[in-house]
Amino acid sequence: MRPKKIPMRMCTGCGEMKPKKELVRVVKSPEGEVSLDLTGKKPGRGAYVCKSAECLRKARKSRRFEKAFSMKIPDEIYDAMEKELTENE
Repeated sequence: MRPKKIPMRMCTGCGEMKPKKELVRVVKSPEGEVSLDLTGKKPGRGAYVCKSAECLRKARKSRRFEKAFSMKIPDEIYDAMEKELTENE
């Protein structure tokens, strides 16, 4: 029997490849809203980040989410995502 394949994704903050279950999905909905997707099932374009606020800060500083979603992301959204991430740690 073959071992089960584990889906890997890259963290936008630190750039490490990790199993999908260890990361949190950040999604840009078809309406253009950016938010954390803790379930991983929301529709839209997704990018992944580690479950640490430090990786979210790195992605914010390097504007990696803005590049992934091809749009400017306001500071309020980053602050809300960081607050939600620290509450769920």
